[in-house]
Amino acid sequence: MVCVVIFNRGDEPASADLATVRGVIGSEKLAFFQDQRVVDAFAKHGLRVEVDSAGSRQIATTVDLGKYDFAFPSSSPAAQRIQRDRKVTAGYTPFQSPMAVATFEPIVALLTANGVVHQGAGNYQVLDVAKYLELTRAGTRWDQLPGTPAFPARRNVLVTTTDPRESNSAAMYLSAISFVANGNNVVSTPDAEAKVLPEIGKLFLDQGYTQNSTEGPFEDYLAAGMGKTPMALIYESQYVGRAVKADGAIRPDMRLLYLAPTVYSKHTLVPLAANGDKVGQLLSTDPELGKLAATFGFRTSDPRQFEQVVADAKLTVPNDLVDIVEPPSFETLERMLDAVSKKY
Repeated sequence: MVCVVIFNRGDEPASADLATVRGVIGSEKLAFFQDQRVVDAFAKHGLRVEVDSAGSRQIATTVDLGKYDFAFPSSSPAAQRIQRDRKVTAGYTPFQSPMAVATFEPIVALLTANGVVHQGAGNYQVLDVAKYLELTRAGTRWDQLPGTPAFPARRNVLVTTTDPRESNSAAMYLSAISFVANGNNVVSTPDAEAKVLPEIGKLFLDQGYTQNSTEGPFEDYLAAGMGKTPMALIYESQYVGRAVKADGAIRPDMRLLYLAPTVYSKHTLVPLAANGDKVGQLLSTDPELGKLAATFGFRTSDPRQFEQVVADAKLTVPNDLVDIVEPPSFETLERMLDAVSKKY
């Protein structure tokens, strides 16, 4: 998908005066780059940014990067693979977003009563991954939990994710789950991979059909409600950005849980040409672009931007998260994702 905008406004440079910069980005950033305010902000610096969207795994492995000025995947392992393959040392991480679970108040109450959800270090609630894995290992159904009148569904307790063969968010979920399944250690050896893969693969396969972008399960969560998607793995930015939009999609019974431990999806731009480097610099340093990124729910290099946005929207989200782990190396992630893919 390509975003191209022609400028007709008298206070902006004519389109012929703008340098066209082409990039390939993770799909969750597409709305940001398409926003007219963002387009105008780049135009002030003489740039017209055109973007295609693809999965972070695809960007790092199969996309022809020769026709782009920058690559902007949603994870640092993917960015590191691109840097290595393209022999690029520069990189920018202008914003990031922790992985989270979008759910509903009755689900939170039920899981709290069963010790799976508890209060975090601040004004937020967390889904304890170790406790969650105890339920999934036992194949526990929702209607088997004490307090089932809250959600008497005959389905296994499972977080709905995206397709691990295509989506970065699924890879980030795998990172957090594998850390806990590996005795609270980052998976870094073939033996550790073999140890955790049977359990990890089951968490994906038991879901049945999965979509290839987090927009899919998030929109199901918003539109179809608790019966269809009791728990959806999303980027925090999706929930916050939609709440800031104030279009009524986030209803009073909806809740956001943070995984414990969680992982940050670090949106890392790898410049492949001079103007691509300029895009990375602007996203990292330009106050206007930083404020706009915060309105889309991204945590920027200036924490005050995100804090101001959530305060204005009267949202209860943590300023800081403590229980954070790093994902495995790109090669380890790829091997685990490939092993899971072969089970489909």
